[in-house]
Amino acid sequence: MLKYLWLSALVVVLDLASKHLISRSFELYERLEVIPGWFNLTLAHNSGAAFSFLANESGWQRWFFTLIALLVSAIIFLWIKRLQSHERWTAIALALVLGGALGNLWDRLSLGYVVDFIDIYYQSAGKIMHWPAFNIADSAISVGALILIIEALWHKDSTENNNTLEQKD
Repeated sequence: MLKYLWLSALVVVLDLASKHLISRSFELYERLEVIPGWFNLTLAHNSGAAFSFLANESGWQRWFFTLIALLVSAIIFLWIKRLQSHERWTAIALALVLGGALGNLWDRLSLGYVVDFIDIYYQSAGKIMHWPAFNIADSAISVGALILIIEALWHKDSTENNNTLEQKD
């Protein structure tokens, strides 16, 4: 199922190209309102993990998250390699997660932080609620994880149905 690694490569290319474009075009924390009340482009640097977890630490987290990304990427690669041909959705999901992990790993290794720029928010009655800024790599990881969850739930149901049919025979 390594044939799906093209999807990982596509995620990495789109992620790094978009981060490069935003980094060249914006000052740190500069915002461009794209859809009023919903969506901005905002350059942010995240030295932590998701939701800036551990971002304010002394720098050790860079290497910690780098190690985790390397280990997870190796495990995902081996997982994809061992998939059967009928496990197409699992391969697609894992390729998305792998591409996202590699895109953010590149940032962490080359810059010491991850470039984020997608700012989704909700504005109502004068209150603004922002989702933490993210990037294409984060989006690919999220979509891949969602597909894995759906696939696991669907696969569980089909396995239970097959077991029930076998027990009736």
